[in-house]
Order: sequence, then structure tokens, then C-alpha cells
Amino acid sequence: MNNDFYQEFYPDLEEFREKTMQFQRKELTVAQYKGFSGGYGSYAQRGGAYHMLRLRMAGGQITSERLRFIVEACEKYKIDLLKLTTCQSVQMHNIKAEQLTDLMEEAWKAGMVSRGGGGDFPRNVMASPLSGVSKEGYFDVLPFAQAAGDYMMNFIKAVKFPRKLKVAFSDSPANEVHATFRDLGFVANPDKTFDVYAAGGLGNKPLPGLVVAEHISPEKILYYIKAMVNTFVTYGNYENRGRARTRFMQETLGKEGFVSAYHEKLKEVLSTEHLDITVTVPMLAKTGCGTLSAQKRLIPQMQDGLYAIFYQPLGGVLSPQKAADLYALIKDMPHVEIRLTPEEGLYIINCNASEATHVLEATADSASTLFETSVACIGNSICQVGVGDSQALLRSCVEAVKTENFADGVLPKIHISGCPSSCATHQIGTIGFRGAVKQTPDGPKPAFAIFIDGNPLQGQEVISEAGRAIAVTDIPTFLVELGKMVAACDTTYDEWIIENHDKLEALIEKYTA
Repeated sequence: MNNDFYQEFYPDLEEFREKTMQFQRKELTVAQYKGFSGGYGSYAQRGGAYHMLRLRMAGGQITSERLRFIVEACEKYKIDLLKLTTCQSVQMHNIKAEQLTDLMEEAWKAGMVSRGGGGDFPRNVMASPLSGVSKEGYFDVLPFAQAAGDYMMNFIKAVKFPRKLKVAFSDSPANEVHATFRDLGFVANPDKTFDVYAAGGLGNKPLPGLVVAEHISPEKILYYIKAMVNTFVTYGNYENRGRARTRFMQETLGKEGFVSAYHEKLKEVLSTEHLDITVTVPMLAKTGCGTLSAQKRLIPQMQDGLYAIFYQPLGGVLSPQKAADLYALIKDMPHVEIRLTPEEGLYIINCNASEATHVLEATADSASTLFETSVACIGNSICQVGVGDSQALLRSCVEAVKTENFADGVLPKIHISGCPSSCATHQIGTIGFRGAVKQTPDGPKPAFAIFIDGNPLQGQEVISEAGRAIAVTDIPTFLVELGKMVAACDTTYDEWIIENHDKLEALIEKYTA
């Protein structure tokens, strides 16, 4: 993050401090404070006694210096909970009101300016987590995501948005960052150009983005961002927050109308502004030594002899002690850094064979099966708007499934969102759950609505619709029974579902009746 932004936003900190203490004194309502604090990347947690801070980092890049700040801040402020998010950022939780502004200022000085991390602002720009090191990626999109992130910070004070604006860069059709579902998505092509998708989004009335440009030069990305900003400001809904996201412009303008409106704004920007960028993709000054045999969490990089190691803490909850352990591990490893995934995990990249061996050993507590890499938002025990306790549900499901010793792949990764906001992307997961309430003869019970058959892959996108709700207490049993059905066929869920969709639907019917 450009240090100039610290200087620009620094004067705002005193106002933030005063508003936070007014909220602490109950002089501001939850809604009043939320409307203000979100613009600083901070929200009061449920109950109002503690706060969270969301650290902004384009592409989820955590250098050893950034990791050191996180570790030292946790120790200094007695922070006991770190949450990796599906937007490739880190949330620091359970912060006292009187500590929050000082912590925020220190994070800004460390290059993680939280301004715009929430509220009606451009959010953290995402990028494929292994961009630049993956053998499957078409080219390194991270430098362009970082340039976009810096550029979009300029709008925080200059432009009033109807709602938030999410931008993502994908280096391959794997579409890990869901670029084709974002407000604006840049998807790499083999010829080292981008296709541009716009006005997509999950949550209430989800829609995939529309293709607004193909094979654009990466040096031109800022024109396309500015055109999206101008389109959103001109045609976005400022009257109804429930319809203020970019995807609703597909309805109000029509799909063809939106594309036409976007191109009109793009033409204006191209003719009046000079936004070409020159991005030098850094060459990694490190060579590998030694080779390792294939292992599950070990990913050979495109750079010979270097490796990335995958690590997934359950539900994306990273303990401060684990963060400290990771820092102690990598701080003396040249060019080794962390990349956050959009599914609450991380990669430790640029390791030679010796370093990778040490990292594998130190991260042996990682999720060991596909199912254990399941995604869950922070849930209603902390989130003000959460309906269901996503983290508690995930823990109970993992515990129930673990006793069965299913083979890896018998159960898929599941996505659990506490509310309709789809923070855990339940709408495009193989199996997703969304916080709900189930009416029973004994009265309403906590539950989660089930979603099935979502797909995020570029060109194969499927947004699933909500099924009926399953009581929270029944979901672990439902998943165990599903696992037994798949295991009996000696196959994986992905193979089993092709011929047995009717059996899945019958099982869902059993638990939702």
C-alpha cells in the first residue's frame, strides 16, 4: 500500500476515535456507529463490547514484515482471535474500544490501511493466491491487482458510492477469487490479456457478471475501473440499500442496457483521462535446491525447485500463537511469504526443498481432508447481522465426520454463511448452508437452508437456489449419512453425485420434512 494514503487518511483518525468512544458511552446507536466505522474497516461485534479490524492487503499478500506486525499487535493488544476472510484479508477480533484507534494507526503505518475495508467503498482487491508461482496461471495478475487497489483508494474521499464495490483478478479459469461474480472482474487469457466482467454479485438476488470487454491490454485496467465507478455512481440505486449493489443495474437497465451504459462511460474515460500503467512483474531472485516427492499439501511452483505449502486452519480461524509460529518459521527464509486464499486458508510460497520440509512439519495441524477445508463465516456469535453460528456448525460437522474415518473426497467442501450475505459463498459451493430458522411443532429452531450444485468455474458458473432448512442439530447427522452413502460406493462425492442426484434429494427431503 502506497504510504501516501497513510498521510491522506491520518487526520481522520481523531474523528474515528471520538465516534468510537461515543459508541462506547452509548451516545451512538449500533446502526449509527456501523454506518461510520465501516468506512474504516472496523465494526462493533455483537453486543458492542468489543470490535474487529479488517486489514486491507491486495491479493492477500502477507510479507514477513506484515506478519510480524500482526504477531506483535496481537501480543501488545491481547488479541486472541484472527479470522482469515473470503476476501483475502485478516480480521483482528475482540479489540477493546479504547485500543482500537491506536491499533488502526499502527496498522496503517505498517502498510495495511483499513480505510474502505467496510461500508460503501471500494473493498480489498483480490487476486488468485498463487499468481506468479502457479504452473496453471496464464500470467502474474497480482501486480495489476495491487495497482488497482492503490488506484481505488483515491475514490474513498472523492466519490460517494451507492454501496460497496468489489474487484478481483483471476489468473486462470479456476476462478478462485470468483472474478466472474464480482462487481468488476478481470480474467486472464492465455495471450496475456484480460476479459472484463461487470455487475455480478452473490447475496440477495445473485447474478453472474456480464462480459463488457474481451482481450484488453493489462496496462489499460484503470480505464475499465474508472468506467465502472462512473457507471455505478450514475445508475446505482441511492434510495434503496437493498438494491444498491451493481448487479441490480442488470435489472434496472437490462443486460444490454447495462453493457451499453458501461461502454458509454468507458468511451468518456478513454477520451479524457490518461490512466495507462506500466507494471514491472518482479523476477524472483531465488533458486531452488533439492527436490521433494509429491505430498498432499505441497505444490511445485513454476520456478524450478521452489514450492508452495497449503495450510488451512479450521474455519479460517488462526490463533495468534500459530501466527507467531509461522512468523518465527519464515522470517529468515529469503523471499518466503504468505498468500491468503479466498476460502480462508493460506499458502506459504517460495520455499526451497529444505524450507518446505520445515514448513510442512510446522503446519501438520492443517486440515487433512477436503471436507475439513470447508468454509465458514465468523457467524452470529460475533457478527451483528448473523442469523446462524457458522463456526459452531462447522466444528460440530467436522467432529461428527471425523469419527467415521471417511476417505478423502467422500464428502465435499461445504460453505456455511450465517446470513444471506453469502460471505462464505454458499451459493456457488458444491454444498452450501445459510443461516435460517426452521418452524417445527415444538416451535422455531435454529437451522440452515441448504444449497446444492453451485459451481464457480469460469464458463461453468452455477448459482444455486435455496432449499428448505435443516435444523442445526440435524446437519452433522445428515452429512454423516451422506458420507456413508458415498463411501458404500467406494468413490468420491464428485463422482457419486453424477448418477445419484435423486438419492441426495431424497436424503435432503428426509431431513427437511
